[in-house]
Amino acid sequence: MKKVQLREAFSMLTAIFVIVIMATISMLVFSMSGKIVKTTVAQYQHEQAELYAKSYTEYAILAVSANDRAVNCLSKITGTIGNPSIGNGYDINTSIRYIVSDAEQGKCARLNANDIVRINTPLSIMIDVYVTYKDPEHTSGPSLTVHRRSIQKI
Repeated sequence: MKKVQLREAFSMLTAIFVIVIMATISMLVFSMSGKIVKTTVAQYQHEQAELYAKSYTEYAILAVSANDRAVNCLSKITGTIGNPSIGNGYDINTSIRYIVSDAEQGKCARLNANDIVRINTPLSIMIDVYVTYKDPEHTSGPSLTVHRRSIQKI
């Protein structure tokens, strides 16, 4: 009769030990999956910001090409996608500077003298695109920024 009781007690201890090990492994898996989700969201937001920077660079080139520089100089393009203040959107600021030849010196005179570089080449522009966004986990923290600079002949 004693052998039966010892076997039942050993089985009970083994079951408790297996349950504790399984619970520990489950907690580790849930912790790792949470970290992977946070990393994936951060990577997605950064890649999205880079794509918006590339898109606004192309848009600035198109806008400058379509703009009549004798009448008006395009120097800034801004945009907002989503709601950046709560962590699910992007603020985009595009700055356009003109690199003009001596022949085009009179065009785009509204820009400051520091912004116009006079060289002997056709009209070129330097485009700076800043895309800012917030981490949805830390909306009260600092904004993250992606910067893209391009020089394009027009």
